[in-house]
Formats: sequence, C-alpha cells, structure tokens
Amino acid sequence: MPEHTHAPAPARDHGHHHDHDHDHGQVPDSSSGPVDREEFWDAFYRERDQVWSGEANALLIREAEGLAPGRALDLGCGEGADSVWLARQGWQVTATDVSGVALGRAAAHAAEAGIGDRVEWQRHDLAESFPAGEFDLVSACFLHSHTEFPREHVLRTAAAAVAPGGILLVVGHGGRPSWVEEPSHQGVEFPSPDEVVARLELAEGAWEVLLAEEHVRVHHQPDGRAGTLADNVVKVRRTA
Repeated sequence: MPEHTHAPAPARDHGHHHDHDHDHGQVPDSSSGPVDREEFWDAFYRERDQVWSGEANALLIREAEGLAPGRALDLGCGEGADSVWLARQGWQVTATDVSGVALGRAAAHAAEAGIGDRVEWQRHDLAESFPAGEFDLVSACFLHSHTEFPREHVLRTAAAAVAPGGILLVVGHGGRPSWVEEPSHQGVEFPSPDEVVARLELAEGAWEVLLAEEHVRVHHQPDGRAGTLADNVVKVRRTA
C-alpha cells in the first residue's frame, strides 16, 4: 500500500490492507448495526473501478526492500499493489482479503505485471479464518476497520505465522489527519507503536523489536493546503 492521501476512513479491516494511496471515497455506512464484513467491503470496492493508487505502500518498500526474498503473507491485500511489489522483488506471496471484488482486481493486476504465478490469492475474513503456513515476512498494513473487527487477535495470529528468523511488519494510522477535527466514523482506534508491540504479547526472548516509531509527513489536504499525516510502524523479528 502506498502512502495515503486521505483521512483515515475505511482503512482496512479486511480481513482487509493494503495498497493505499488512501484517498478513500465514502465508506459504506455501518452505523446502523452489525454488518457482514464481506458484503461491506465488496460494496466499498464496487463504488469505484479503482480505489487505491496502484503503488505499493512506501513504508513497506522502505522496510522490506533490504530483506532476502522468501515466503511473504500480505494481510488485507486490497487491490494487490503491495503483493505485486513483493512478487517483483522475488517473494513468493500469499495474499488475502475479505473482499472478493478486491481480490479479482488484484489477480488481474498481478497477471498484467507478469508475476501471477508468484502470488496465491485467498479470501479470508481474518476474524474467522487465517492462511495456513509459516512465512518469512508477514505484512499487515493499515489493518483498521469501521466494522467490528478483532484487530489485536488477528495481529497476534499474524505473529504466530512468522517463521524463525522472519519479520512481522505492522503499519497503521497514528491518528486522524491534521485537517480533520472530528472522526467521520466512531470506534476506530489508533494505538501508538509501543501499544502495538505490547498488545502483540510477544514471548520474552523469542522476538527482537527492530522498529517502533511514528512516521509523520506533510501532505496536501483536499483543499490544497499543507497538513500532516502520522503513521505508526512496528517491525519485529522472531529469533526463536
């Protein structure tokens, strides 16, 4: 997922992350009560022919480009930009999203890029099911939701899927953009990097925290004025 150009609106629940120049349009309304996550995100993607920018997230590129390629898991892959980028770097990728609409677009993009054989697309509601296997890199970028979603549980499951010596990368919104005074949707939490690490409940002596920081950047608001966006980045390595 690329860098976002939006107010944190429908960041992924997905079973949904990632490719985002987050310039989200309107998010389907979930305020009236419980919603089916698959229907919610399928409806979100059907609103536009292309939701995200098509560019991989800059923070994923920054943190993964020096890693030796192996098996990667992309959680909440959205329209597939991160997965395509990883495959181009030599990774064998398992990519998952709750939205079949998004996965169809992602598979088409991978085929166009000539790396379709390096990505396996799986539909999962991560609150209910999770890809099998161990991975050298597990990437969870912007795995937020405006529907009920057990994010902390999913991230702990993601950590359990990391092979010894492998990396878990968690990138998330650090808060609302500076120009947004009130949240457009209730119930979305933006934990700090240290809170993300603590909630992973990593086994003592089995993990090394490589990075836990806030990444703040200047970004042009919808009206053209300069504002700031903050993202949190957590990168941990499994040592045992």
